[in-house]
Amino acid sequence: MSLAIPPPPGATPARRERRPEFPDWRFAPNIGGHPDTYELENQAVDRAGHVLTAMRTVAPWAGRTLVDLGCGTGYWLRRYAGEAARVVGVEPDPALRPAAQLAADSLPAAEVLAGSAEHLPLADRSVDVVHARFAYFFPPGADAGLAEVLRVLRPGGRLVVVDNDYRWGEFAQLLAAAAPRPPLQTAAVVDAWWRERGAARHEVRSELRFASRADLASVLDIEFPAEVARDWLRRHPAATGLSYGYVLFAVTA
Repeated sequence: MSLAIPPPPGATPARRERRPEFPDWRFAPNIGGHPDTYELENQAVDRAGHVLTAMRTVAPWAGRTLVDLGCGTGYWLRRYAGEAARVVGVEPDPALRPAAQLAADSLPAAEVLAGSAEHLPLADRSVDVVHARFAYFFPPGADAGLAEVLRVLRPGGRLVVVDNDYRWGEFAQLLAAAAPRPPLQTAAVVDAWWRERGAARHEVRSELRFASRADLASVLDIEFPAEVARDWLRRHPAATGLSYGYVLFAVTA
């Protein structure tokens, strides 16, 4: 899944949003506008390693069919393919799918399909695990997408949605500096929405660990307004990473 953090106020994507194939799709300016830079962010998440371990604990995929919903350029497909019996990447953005397909072509039992949260090109009860990382398509009010995921999950199958922890970490502080409304208010609304739908909530404390300070700076530039990113970098002159809290919401079919 593309790690799609909501765009900062005033952010300008590197390419224009195209007319969507799927009406529920929302263009993600961070990965959609800057896929090469976003690859550095995925690598930073991967390098720290905590989130994938937590996801595997919450919903093991060894020997099972896994869907990466909103797979972006397909970065995480290879991490799943090493254990899963079948991996399906679903991506609504036509500009990102070719890269995801290229990643899938080199993997056993992996494929990429055009689709969205509300329009999954999969049969009823055909999937064991669905992953969605930082998904625009599961904020409060997105019941249609949740219903569609539950349609394709087998009984006992599990959806795992990775979201930001707005209460902990340096990344949460950056979100607070850029957010149009108090992050704790956002967190309370999101938590309540998932709780009402029977989701289990799991916190993961981790980090973004970059290979260089230049990589860190380039990622902050696509995730936050320039003044917020520059101020943080000025106050942390030696940083090549930052602490990052995640929340996993898990729903069982």
